[in-house]
Amino acid sequence: MIKKVMACIDASPYAEAVCDYSVWAANRLSAPLSMLHILDKAQHTNTPDLSGTIGLGSQEILLEQLAELDEKHAKLALERGRHILSAAKARAETAGIAEVDERLRHGHFVQSLLELEEETRLLVLGKRGFSSADAHGQLGLHVEGLIRSTQKPVLLTQQHFVEPTSLLMAYDGSETATKSLNMLAESPLCKGLPCHLVMAGADVEAARAQLEQAAGKLRSEGFEVTVAIVAGEPDVVLNQYQQDHDIGLLVMGAYGHSRIRQFFLGSTTTAMISKAKSSLLVLR
Repeated sequence: MIKKVMACIDASPYAEAVCDYSVWAANRLSAPLSMLHILDKAQHTNTPDLSGTIGLGSQEILLEQLAELDEKHAKLALERGRHILSAAKARAETAGIAEVDERLRHGHFVQSLLELEEETRLLVLGKRGFSSADAHGQLGLHVEGLIRSTQKPVLLTQQHFVEPTSLLMAYDGSETATKSLNMLAESPLCKGLPCHLVMAGADVEAARAQLEQAAGKLRSEGFEVTVAIVAGEPDVVLNQYQQDHDIGLLVMGAYGHSRIRQFFLGSTTTAMISKAKSSLLVLR
């Protein structure tokens, strides 16, 4: 089965950037592109459930009216979804992508994407969706749940497309980070982009040795690599490093600790994503 770049398109301000980043990724991966819009009833139906507060005399009539209103909401959401997908496909075709299909699915956002994993190579979606587009500094409603659940790489975009000309790989020497580094090295997605391999922590000999070993893997695959160790909390200093060096793409592994440890220690992945000022590629 040919695996595709799946672009999750909605009515948020992130839609055009998602489309453009998915075009960029499809070109670099030489992969077909699928424009996907998911109709989640919980999001597109705004009619409240008033069945418990309606008086006996008017209950039947009002419930019928609410059901009709729900049906209208659903039809409008379906029509809007078709228009969104049509516009996204046209944008991708104008950018030169020959293979673009449109998919309109009903269901829960995360579950719908998990059902498509077998044919997915890369997921592209906005940092926030339509329902949370203005919640600056926070993640979208389904982002964390998706990254925890999927086994596919996820490219999270900001609101505006900026073609990456360099990348920052967050590396801590862990098994998760090493696996992610190997994925990066072997994929054509970022080949040719200068890489900053950066570790947050104390600048000690053991850390330097880990970084140099990891850098050797990337260099053997043709990457130009700069290594650095920066002191401080990863979500703060790595994002600051990215801004100081004008790096267009952050790359990191997802959730290296157990859910119990994350409950007590917090999650570096979630914090990094929330504070990131550039697009971010999360590898599994």
